[in-house]
Amino acid sequence: MSSSPSDPLPEHGSGVRARWRSTSLAEVWLRPGDWYHPAIDAVVEAIEEGRSTHAAAHRLGLARGTAGIGLEETLDDLACAFRVVDLEPDLAAVRPAAVGWVHARERNSVLTGVRDPATGLPTLDYLSERLRETYGAAVLSSADVSLSHCLVVVDVAVDGLDPWQRAARSAAVGRALEHVFGDGFPMASLSDGVFAVLSERRPTIAEVARATRGIVERNAEVLGLGDTLRRPTRVWVERLPATHQAAVELLRNLGR
Repeated sequence: MSSSPSDPLPEHGSGVRARWRSTSLAEVWLRPGDWYHPAIDAVVEAIEEGRSTHAAAHRLGLARGTAGIGLEETLDDLACAFRVVDLEPDLAAVRPAAVGWVHARERNSVLTGVRDPATGLPTLDYLSERLRETYGAAVLSSADVSLSHCLVVVDVAVDGLDPWQRAARSAAVGRALEHVFGDGFPMASLSDGVFAVLSERRPTIAEVARATRGIVERNAEVLGLGDTLRRPTRVWVERLPATHQAAVELLRNLGR
């Protein structure tokens, strides 16, 4: 894919950078026009010269966070850089990028009420509103929400994590939930380490919960975040109460 005017990639750049870009655009990056940043070159130079990528990765994470790019996309993109040279990104490579991203978001935080700027995930208030719609539709159809829907709750909380670890963990869990459930399933971060997905109550929901646990743990291991999860990770199916007000209270209690 050729560079667009909004993606001013120099013509005679590094082969590593070109392979990184191609891999990232094919696998993880959403918009080709905003991939390139000068910090990319610093990361490539460090990799090619066998130096620490700490400073360059921090600068890249800061740039991505400032540009409003999500943490998951940022870390997945950085992982591509190491993969194209047959290296495994370890904690020392991932952490500075995540720290830079968190610093940028803290500095330019914009809370819309729909997504938490620290994690990129929908908020409890967002899920509460989606529950309001679900209960409202049930009233119109004379359905029982406690029989038609449920919450799949994921609890990975552990003590002693710093801000970058919490943000990176949230991104990893969010990616796992999107992988399991796909589009159309409202989900939210209820608190630090506790997440919930609104789902139809179907016969396979217990199997879905078990699969969610495995994928959450596997994604964290791949990103070098295994130590940020409680073990075993708690995933369960929560029955919804009879009213929307009680459901909102349930969400708040689950997040405590």
